Amino acid sequence: MRTLLLLLLSSCAYAQHVQYVNPLMGTSAATTISAQKHGAGTEMLANVIPAVGLPFGMSQLTPQTRTTEKKCQAPYYYKDETSSGYRLTHWLSGSCTQDYGSVTIMPVTSGGNTLDHTKEISQPHYYKNELGNVQTEMTATLRCGMLQFTMLKDDSLHIVVTPNSDKQKGGITIDPVKKEITGYNPVYRIYQGSGQPAGFSGWFVIQYDVDAIGAKTGRRGAVEVIATATGIALYAGKGSVIRLRAGTSFTGLEGARKNLQAEMNTWDFAALRKKAETAWNKALGQIEVRTADEQAKRIFYTSMYHSMQHPRLMSDVDGLYPRFAGDYQHEQLKQGGYYDDFSMWDIYRAQLPLFEILQPALINDFVQSMILKGQQGGWLPIFPCWNSYTAAMIGDHGTAFIASAYNKHIRNYDTEAAYALMRQNAFEIPDIKDYKNGKGRRAITSYLLYGYIPLEDSVMDAFHKREQVSRTLEYAYDDYALATVARSLGKKEDLAKLEKRAANYRNIFDKNVGLMNGRYADGSFYKDFNADKKLFFITEGTPRQYTFYVPQDVKGLASLLNLEAALDSLFEKNEYWHGNEPGHHIPFLYNYTSAPWKTQEKVARILKEEYSDGIGGLSGNDDAGQMSAWYVFAAMGLYPVDPVGGEYMLCTPIFDSISIHLPNGKKTVIKTSSKGAYIQSITINGKPFSGYSLPHSMLAEGAQIFIKRGDAPVSR
Repeated sequence: MRTLLLLLLSSCAYAQHVQYVNPLMGTSAATTISAQKHGAGTEMLANVIPAVGLPFGMSQLTPQTRTTEKKCQAPYYYKDETSSGYRLTHWLSGSCTQDYGSVTIMPVTSGGNTLDHTKEISQPHYYKNELGNVQTEMTATLRCGMLQFTMLKDDSLHIVVTPNSDKQKGGITIDPVKKEITGYNPVYRIYQGSGQPAGFSGWFVIQYDVDAIGAKTGRRGAVEVIATATGIALYAGKGSVIRLRAGTSFTGLEGARKNLQAEMNTWDFAALRKKAETAWNKALGQIEVRTADEQAKRIFYTSMYHSMQHPRLMSDVDGLYPRFAGDYQHEQLKQGGYYDDFSMWDIYRAQLPLFEILQPALINDFVQSMILKGQQGGWLPIFPCWNSYTAAMIGDHGTAFIASAYNKHIRNYDTEAAYALMRQNAFEIPDIKDYKNGKGRRAITSYLLYGYIPLEDSVMDAFHKREQVSRTLEYAYDDYALATVARSLGKKEDLAKLEKRAANYRNIFDKNVGLMNGRYADGSFYKDFNADKKLFFITEGTPRQYTFYVPQDVKGLASLLNLEAALDSLFEKNEYWHGNEPGHHIPFLYNYTSAPWKTQEKVARILKEEYSDGIGGLSGNDDAGQMSAWYVFAAMGLYPVDPVGGEYMLCTPIFDSISIHLPNGKKTVIKTSSKGAYIQSITINGKPFSGYSLPHSMLAEGAQIFIKRGDAPVSR
């Protein structure tokens, strides 16, 4: 009896997490404060979807309201009035990129296709809705999905299967004897190499099982299933159940069939749903929070769910995966998983660091995947998506990510091979063909020559052209990141050069305006300067916002300007933009001044104003979970301003207690007392603590942290 009670209690503990996830959060235009001022067009959209899958899985199921794989078009938007089916998707969650290799399954009845949100149930492991005269339920595994259709009335049902190729490529084959629909959708690149084949396809094997009731006879099995050119059709009675199970792969039909056999060799929908629910509760349960604020719990666990969508598993159950930047060649893993869709400009900041704490073995697979890409393609990719080079966004943050993992002692890979690839990006110039194909740092010739990228270099071979100031700042951070690995590996000559280059941010600080500014090759600065205008040499922001991007040397930045006053000016002018990544660290920079209470104040306001649990509750593109990971960290009272350095800046937790269950079996517990936005005192493992940052080692090895909160700021 005692064992049974413990099992029931354990089950209840798991159940408390998934119920707080609302996958519909962020599926409509942002309603947050900074989005109204700074966001525009697609930047007003979080572009997340109500995905049904497993953490970091290959494919997800989602309801579909848009039929395209067009750039910046998510498959689902809450305010669309009609649905066009259910998609096995590879959408980069929260992005402005493209879906690829996807397939849509549409149940067509005489009842139409109006989307009724009152019938909609959306959870990480399960989705349910009614469309016309059929009810649809969905659940999933890592690489497979199951759809269960239940007839609400006697009616005809046509299940249409469509590869979502905007280039009208791909196709399906229907085998009524095997009760199987197979097909593929070729993948194409965008950004560098736009329109060219990506060298692999999305493949699918869909099997169907019909438990039908004759509409006229009322007898089971009295229904004929007809194969059509686009799927299957039948005329069935109310209560008939038609199940489809779909296996997906990026290597071929054999891979899709193997994945289906391994992960979904059953027609028991309820059992698959329960298994997926358990997996999500386990993943979400790595962080347990206690609070009476139910909305805060919903935002927190939904943010965790959003942060667990990417990078994407690309390898089959047997370890086969498409060669990076290849031409339909395959490679074989010996262990672990191969991953892609690294929205690296975004996720190196907080999303990947979150899992450096929670799942270091998974992070190791991510690093190994990056190394394999570099070895197969010849260069470490900057922003690898759809298993290709892209040159999307700016910086070289694959280096920052690998350095961050390395410095946290996640090193079960060839560290010398990793260093060689990172070094190549930092020191070598690609030939013209490779450069145009997205390999190597953009504008590296100018950067190496001047110590900054002058305005004369328009950086034409990039999706984001120009943006010279932002590139200089981000390369300086990546040089610093590589320097930390060079120091550890004893690369003294490289270290000296990289440490000098890490200070290149100083080369674009204009003393006359007191901020970062565009600079010409002759050393003069841009004259038509406006601190709060989106100028061409800044990436998705303003000079005032980007001036604070010196996470590797905040003290050095403070020597150039009055840091506290500059931060005050940003916030007083309402120029802080939470809806885009370059500013995510800014509120925590007050911890480097004599007024750390301002970090506590600003973060508390952002948590309250820039997130909600509604459909407009994310203040911009979620960008593969970065926006959501910011919330997870900040709500716990932590943030990695410099993830490479391994320090977490402190702010005020919003929960009464937080338990972080670590993979080594240990636990870090953060408890608070009283209420209020301001830290009064901190004790760690029973001892008073006067600082405002914690090292990664302390969190990773387990700690007891107690924070007393209050309504007024104090100096400690």
